Amino acid sequence: SDKTLKLWNPHKGTALRTYQGHGYEVLDAAGSFDNSQICSGGADKAVALWDVSTGQVVRKYRGHAGKVNCVQFNEEATVIMSGSIDSTVRCWDCRSRRPDPIQVLDEAKDGISSVKLSAHEILTGSVDGRVRRYDLRTGQLCSDYIGSPITSVCFSKDGQCVLAASLDSTLRLLDKDTGELLGEYTGHRSTTYRLDCVLNEQDTHVGCASEDGHVYFWNLVEGSLALSLPVGQGVVQSLAFHPRLPCLLVATQGQVTLWREDTFQPE
Repeated sequence: SDKTLKLWNPHKGTALRTYQGHGYEVLDAAGSFDNSQICSGGADKAVALWDVSTGQVVRKYRGHAGKVNCVQFNEEATVIMSGSIDSTVRCWDCRSRRPDPIQVLDEAKDGISSVKLSAHEILTGSVDGRVRRYDLRTGQLCSDYIGSPITSVCFSKDGQCVLAASLDSTLRLLDKDTGELLGEYTGHRSTTYRLDCVLNEQDTHVGCASEDGHVYFWNLVEGSLALSLPVGQGVVQSLAFHPRLPCLLVATQGQVTLWREDTFQPE
């Protein structure tokens, strides 16, 4: 909310750099595959592309009519996808000087809360209660109606399923191809805020942030609660797994905390 992004070494707890350039609070950020660039979006309606090493803004993309809730790079970090409260997802070409997006996805009827990418798919969650999946190879759009406003979506690691968190305090696991409901996970509190959901590396557990100061994990197949991790007093806004190691990052009330096993050794 102080308009900045900060880059940290999580294992040492040291702040490496602060990135300043947004006019209002920053709502999301993502790193490129080679860690050389960061994209971010915020309440100033802008999407920024940053050079990690210099700390400078490389490009600013303007075109959204409202707050930018979520940003993601594609695999090669040549395109940035941004989802906004203006109900659109915009695709920006990082390599061209064009000020306008190369594509606008405007099927949603309300704000976009979450965007994720796979090699050939764009997954979006919207406040209109729908999870939409755009298949770029076939040019098809698949839409699943959840009913409650979606706060977060993600692909399973095997690419077969989609996990969606919504404001009825429920996580749902859907079969990507058929839309069949494979599992429901409850016990956390999510009624007001845009909270993250995750799957672990092995697809054995699903996890979710919660408004009661905890992070919850369920057994994916059984649906039983496996762990309730007390993180803090207030809302847990965000959580993310390390791509390979048993580490979890959690953000709550101005603090980012790193959780890992006692026996953990950084690489």
